Amino acid sequence: MTTSARHAARHTVAPGERGSAAIEAVIVIPVMILLLLLVMAGGQIALARQTVQAIATDTARTASLARTAPTAKKSALAAAHQALDQQVACPDRNIEMDLRGFAAPVGTPASVSVTVTCRVSTLGLPGLPGVTVTATMQSPIDSYRGRQP
Repeated sequence: MTTSARHAARHTVAPGERGSAAIEAVIVIPVMILLLLLVMAGGQIALARQTVQAIATDTARTASLARTAPTAKKSALAAAHQALDQQVACPDRNIEMDLRGFAAPVGTPASVSVTVTCRVSTLGLPGLPGVTVTATMQSPIDSYRGRQP
């Protein structure tokens, strides 16, 4: 068998198989694109969860450094809103704080608790549902520092 005959034998297509590669591509490519979008959405949700948790931690720490509950609330809310505006696309948000630790007498262990809830849109595409991400963190108040409720 000559070289051209072997080459022709390798590239022969069985009857009825012409165009099957195009049909396979039409089926496989949308599935691969959908899989890629799902991986991207999952990554975006994981990143949003980590970011909201970090913001809740920073907010609780900011509140615990204040001397009074009103000052703690004001400074912590300002820090949380600024961080959410810069780091997460989160138009629907809720920040709750438990500042009862400021009422505890000096020398008694106390803490501040902050819950940050944020609704994140996945991939920013219309029609895809958003995900609500919530993180609750606590930060201790210095037991021997003066505080006021």
